[in-house]
Amino acid sequence: TGDFEEQQKAFRELLTSIILAVLLVYMIMAMLYESVRDPFIVMFSVPMAIIGVVLMLFLTNTTFNIQSYIGCIMLGGIVVNNAILLVDYTNLLRNRDKMKIREAIEEAGRRRLRPILMTAMTTILAMVPLALGLNEGGEAQAPMARAVIGGLISSTFITLLIVPVVYSLFEKRKRKAEPQL
Repeated sequence: TGDFEEQQKAFRELLTSIILAVLLVYMIMAMLYESVRDPFIVMFSVPMAIIGVVLMLFLTNTTFNIQSYIGCIMLGGIVVNNAILLVDYTNLLRNRDKMKIREAIEEAGRRRLRPILMTAMTTILAMVPLALGLNEGGEAQAPMARAVIGGLISSTFITLLIVPVVYSLFEKRKRKAEPQL
């Protein structure tokens, strides 16, 4: 029972850590964007990573342990990069080139697809040796890498679909809320 209680305590502390990590990422983005709306749109990509984490851990028959939990905390910071690329470039096209919402979203998707895939693939490929757990002591770190790989795969592809949709919904809502002249 002593080990179980210690494990439960560790999971509670890690839950606090993951919540703090997501809040800190959101606050930093809110300061940089000078907006609370755009970081909120970006943060929609974080829950999408959980789908991949659960699926990857299930497919590899890996338990959800302290290492995989640490991988989820890492993932919270890594995943937002792809959405930031998409949202930031969409805003740039709308402000600089005065594009309409749909045109800017489509163009940002076309122009940022390669950078998004490259950043995700480099991280995924760098984690593969660790995920295989072949070296001495590697099996202990493998759940962390597997969680990161699964989360990145799912969040990358889902982000390319969900973030543009959420962006357009927020823009339409913003336009309806603005007074018409």
